[in-house]
Amino acid sequence: MSHDYPNIASELLISLGGSDNLEQAAHCVTRLRLALKDPSLVNSATLNQIDLVKGSFFTGGLFQVVIGPGEVEKVYAELRRQTGLAASTIADVKQKSADKINAMQRLVRVFSDVFMPILPALIIAGLLMGVNNLIGAKGMFIEGKTLLDAYPSLDGIWSLINLMANTSFVFLPALVGWSAAKRFGGSEILGIVLGLMLVHPDLLNAWNYGKAVAGLDGQSLPYFDIFGWFKIEKVGYQGQILPILLAAYVMSVIEKWLRARVPNAVQLLVVPITTIVVTGVLALAVIGPVTRHLGILITEGVVTLFDLAPMVGGAIFGLLYAPLVITGMHHMFLAVDLQLISTQGGTFIWPMIVMSNLAQGSAALAVFYMTRNVRDKSMASTSAISAYFGITEPAMFGVNLRYKFPFYSALIGSALGCIFLSLNKVQASAIGVGGLPGFISIIPQFIPMFVIGMIIAMVVPFVLTCGLSMKIVRPGYRVA
Repeated sequence: MSHDYPNIASELLISLGGSDNLEQAAHCVTRLRLALKDPSLVNSATLNQIDLVKGSFFTGGLFQVVIGPGEVEKVYAELRRQTGLAASTIADVKQKSADKINAMQRLVRVFSDVFMPILPALIIAGLLMGVNNLIGAKGMFIEGKTLLDAYPSLDGIWSLINLMANTSFVFLPALVGWSAAKRFGGSEILGIVLGLMLVHPDLLNAWNYGKAVAGLDGQSLPYFDIFGWFKIEKVGYQGQILPILLAAYVMSVIEKWLRARVPNAVQLLVVPITTIVVTGVLALAVIGPVTRHLGILITEGVVTLFDLAPMVGGAIFGLLYAPLVITGMHHMFLAVDLQLISTQGGTFIWPMIVMSNLAQGSAALAVFYMTRNVRDKSMASTSAISAYFGITEPAMFGVNLRYKFPFYSALIGSALGCIFLSLNKVQASAIGVGGLPGFISIIPQFIPMFVIGMIIAMVVPFVLTCGLSMKIVRPGYRVA
């Protein structure tokens, strides 16, 4: 179906208070992110009736308009054409509105800005790792055997996929170093160098750190002996987030400080080497050890909560994740996921995120089934499909939140699915697609329980939404 994008952009501008009210604009996968001079000039009633607009809200100092994947890029291009605005990144727009948000929102924004650019690499790695797990899972397809045992010729392709899957996680600090340096205003190439330094093969691999500390297998901690004055642990930080995140911030501060003071004629000689040497020593001697233990404490705290009260933990997560998506605070869970994978070998957070996404999709699917309104039926069907493949904003803002009871039904289904997963200790070995294909990234022995959780998260919201739509009189719905 084709859409009149010039007209849609024109109507958007009118509802947003005119082109003069628009300072900057960017877009993510589903939403327009807009920095407005005066948000009070927005006419939300007319805005939400525009073709393709599935909802709008103001959060984190930005006005956001939910369009949907694919279409948002075309609307954004037309919006730029009509206003003459320069192309902006999400980080640019967020920086413009930085003075309108509080400290907590700024922290969440940092996590979002750093991790969103590298998310495709993590998802691809997670899917490939999931495929490898299935190939190497004993008893998954053949009783008492793995596919590798039954078909030795698969070993070559298994090794190749394993190489591709592990690359993003082995060199994760380099990816984070690049993205964090860009976010903090430092040199991106120095961020990559710093990240690679933290996983240099001359350092003890982070996965062997515990054995070395315990003195197992004859291992002991190696050190850099600096003039006999002090020692620095010769340990890497493979798969870890906090060390490189803080190190990249420190590096950017040092680099910007030097650039403001070193003469241009010698900047290329002085600034990079000074920045890397100073930050490298701080990263290995102070930042790395401190953040490693901080990360361990965070993950142990999260694990302890779900071990002691799995029903409570699952219920809280299932009920709160979707509302956190609305505020953008859900991006913080990506760091927790990666930390859990690094220290525990798997994450129980990401499987629960899938439950929330599927629940929102099923609630929207129920609206599609129950409504007689042609526009709602079209929006609900496409939004449900989108949510089933991990993108929930169209379903939440375009359908479920508009009628409220589908959204609440989705929260209940999500909570029940999360409780089931939490009780059964379901874990994923990596981050994957947060929807129906999500089972690929689940550790093989947990896949049956995960599938049952998926069924719970999909059936409960559908049934509740259908039931409530017959009990609550609403225009355009079938009423008993």
